[in-house]
Amino acid sequence: MQVPVYNMSGEVVKQIDIDDSVFAVPLNEAVVHQALVRQLANARQGTASTKTRSEVAGSKQKMYRQKHTGRARAGSVRSPLRRGGGVAFGPKPRSYRQSMPKKMRQLALRCVLSAKAKEKEMMVLEELKIDEPKTKEIVKMFAALGVKSSAIIATSEPMENVIKSARNIPGVITVPSRLLNVVDITGHKLLLITEDAVRQIEKLWGKETA
Repeated sequence: MQVPVYNMSGEVVKQIDIDDSVFAVPLNEAVVHQALVRQLANARQGTASTKTRSEVAGSKQKMYRQKHTGRARAGSVRSPLRRGGGVAFGPKPRSYRQSMPKKMRQLALRCVLSAKAKEKEMMVLEELKIDEPKTKEIVKMFAALGVKSSAIIATSEPMENVIKSARNIPGVITVPSRLLNVVDITGHKLLLITEDAVRQIEKLWGKETA
């Protein structure tokens, strides 16, 4: 597959071939969904906790006599039926962690990358060079490229000036290409990726690792 390569001024400078084994994979919705659910589940802390009736502070004595009061029978002030009582079947600390085979995780990544390429929602940049942290440099580049939606900027290595320049723009994140993931890719409309990052991705998730 051939895609255009843009410079920071929004001009097409050349065409490059990208690996079909990474950027032209048929969408497997089941695998992508499983990878998405897994990543979101693994991000949960699982620290939510409530007290049962045995853990709530309160007297164990029967509240009032059982008969001849005109009221329903009540045995404990700590009953889940009463305000301030324990919680029935409430959450307790637990692990939400899910496992997934490495090949399936890689397939999910290739699927979402391919979907971005197919829908013309991936733009390859010749290079991304910013001499000093300035948000207006990223804004200027976005205007030249016609970017008006959320975007993820992927570079081959962490670039401090790019990170600092883009962090104040709503809906825009930066990430090293080796840390690209299903949640970030599907959660942003556009994928802006440098040519070096494309080659790094092909080495990581191309034919030889399939």
